[in-house]
Amino acid sequence: MGNHAVAVVGGTGPQGKGLALRFARAGHQVVVGSRSAERAQETAVLIRGRAGRNVDVRGLDNRAAVAAADIALLAVPWAGHRELVTDLAPELAGKLVISCVNPLGFDRHGPYGLAVEEGSAAEQAQQLVPGAVVVGAFHHLSAVTLWEEDGLLDHEDVLVCGDDQAAKDRVVDLAATITGRPGIEAGPLRNARQLEPLTAVLIGINRRYKTRSGLAVSGIPA
Repeated sequence: MGNHAVAVVGGTGPQGKGLALRFARAGHQVVVGSRSAERAQETAVLIRGRAGRNVDVRGLDNRAAVAAADIALLAVPWAGHRELVTDLAPELAGKLVISCVNPLGFDRHGPYGLAVEEGSAAEQAQQLVPGAVVVGAFHHLSAVTLWEEDGLLDHEDVLVCGDDQAAKDRVVDLAATITGRPGIEAGPLRNARQLEPLTAVLIGINRRYKTRSGLAVSGIPA
């Protein structure tokens, strides 16, 4: 897999910042995106400091970040997702878009998956930007672990779903940036309907056992 220019939309948030760090450490050019270019630049400085070596990271507003990259990763809150993706649609068109957005609600019983009219956040993004190729991945990785741990997360797997095989192949390869091994193909994009709310289960496990749980799939040939 060659190096990519990856825009992390929502790169100032915990998940986006952690993924941006991992991609940068692997040698990819990373553009942190935010509604505020100033916040994006501040986060880029933090990532360069945390990386421990020279990495190619800069910060721009979301629109400019997506325009500067060939892959756009959406790591934004579900609230406002539709509006944000609609606003960025001209820049997202023609690109590989990776969605790790988890539509979750919270009440006194804990987190739970929200019903999404289009089926999932990933499918909503695909409908809003039909000219892009959307792949769902990286939903279940702990933001804290991504940022704080230095080594590969070789105890976890990245599940990848999408309708375009070539795009899925690129994301399966990119997953090795995080875990040290290829991601696992998890079917068509509609399977994001199961992957996204599964994050609620992991959050509940983390709270109960005071840990940072992840997913590992057994029985996959090496």
